Amino acid sequence: MCKGSVEVAGAQSGKLETGDSAQRPVEEEFNREASCATLVHTKPLWILSAVNPTGQLLSRNAKWLNVLSTIGKQRSGKKMICMMVNLFSSRGKHQCSKTCGEGSRYRQVTCMNQDRQDADSLHCELNKRPPDVESCNLPPCEYIWITGDWSECSVTCGKGYKQRLVSCSEIYTGKDHYEYGYQNTVNCPGTQPPNLHSCYLGDCPVLASWRVGNWGSCSVTCGTGIMHRSVQCLTNDDQASTLCRDDLKPEERRTCQNSHDCELPTTCKEVKRLKAITEDGEYYLKIRGRLLKIYCAGMESDRPKEYVTLANGDAENFSEVYSYRLHNPTECPYNGSRREDCPCRKDYTAAGFSAFSKVRLDLNTMQIITTDLQFAQTLDGRPVPFATAGDCYSAAKCPQGRFSINLSGTGLSVAQTSKWLSQGNYAVSEIVKSPDGTKVIGKCGGYCGKCTPSSGTGLDVQVL
Repeated sequence: MCKGSVEVAGAQSGKLETGDSAQRPVEEEFNREASCATLVHTKPLWILSAVNPTGQLLSRNAKWLNVLSTIGKQRSGKKMICMMVNLFSSRGKHQCSKTCGEGSRYRQVTCMNQDRQDADSLHCELNKRPPDVESCNLPPCEYIWITGDWSECSVTCGKGYKQRLVSCSEIYTGKDHYEYGYQNTVNCPGTQPPNLHSCYLGDCPVLASWRVGNWGSCSVTCGTGIMHRSVQCLTNDDQASTLCRDDLKPEERRTCQNSHDCELPTTCKEVKRLKAITEDGEYYLKIRGRLLKIYCAGMESDRPKEYVTLANGDAENFSEVYSYRLHNPTECPYNGSRREDCPCRKDYTAAGFSAFSKVRLDLNTMQIITTDLQFAQTLDGRPVPFATAGDCYSAAKCPQGRFSINLSGTGLSVAQTSKWLSQGNYAVSEIVKSPDGTKVIGKCGGYCGKCTPSSGTGLDVQVL
């Protein structure tokens, strides 16, 4: 094959040399028909151009297109179309799809006619189409381990750990710096560097605190007993210590009440029999199915009595018969309010004021015995029964006598059926109950008049 030969679609093939012979006149080269292809060609032929891997056209050797045009103009009746076999140049080798290892590079193959116009590929012989991709081999890929900076220790004292980022990265050819790209760790050589490292920042200061266990069972199955729990002073590593403050130590024992598996007393007399107790005091009795704290008085006698201790004291549990009387009993001055400078005199002989700390409870009738004054204190005049009030102030519905009941905290309340009865001349009463019945306030009086519970000497109560 002669120098300067080219591949023509459907003809011989060769490679274009770049020596002096490449500068010979084109006519001379193509007139040597014994060595070069000369043909009368009316079909478009394949033109090859270098492209990058994305398909962008790099070159189409304009020199040879011009030669073909010249030949076409000089040869009448014949048009000789010659094309380069391989237009990959050294520039094309830099367009490998990979930066290292085995990749591919591409060129554009275009079908063109004798007028250097792109033609449909159907006009060229498809079985003669040159390849548009070939493999390219670059130096093997290199991978290295990339490590970040160690973090701070995970603790401020004692033993801890530090950590850092460790990844496998490729070294890209032709670049003077690393580009991080996570790769499979099997690509990197050797053993992966550690990403954890122990650290020790010295002994931690010893701290101690009180720690408590669960409460144990009550020491008795019936009545009042004791239960215990463990209380220990321990360091932060669970060692016994003496560093805890004694004034902050939690309690190790406490009293407990247990009503299981025992016969509960229902009266103070049963308390005395079951427990052999002869001292007056507070005891738990089972009343109407509930445990109530009852004060047992007269435990040395054969007939001890039950009293209810009023949790709110005598300030809210009192009875009064007012001692003042108006000069003109047909009036109600000051809209019924009480004043010391009223036009009246203090001469009512039945007046008095009593305050109660405990009240007697009849367990059979569930009534407070209002006339029992054993735990009442009379502060003025005559003793006044519980839940009772009155005066001899006015005949014009202007009551001044007062009473107050507060059973909060006793487990009892005034029964809803409880009523008050007005007695005497021009007697009138104003009674107000709380919704739960634990509190009652009354204003009663007349000329002269009073109010008492309608049941006489008993005030009906119920267990909450």
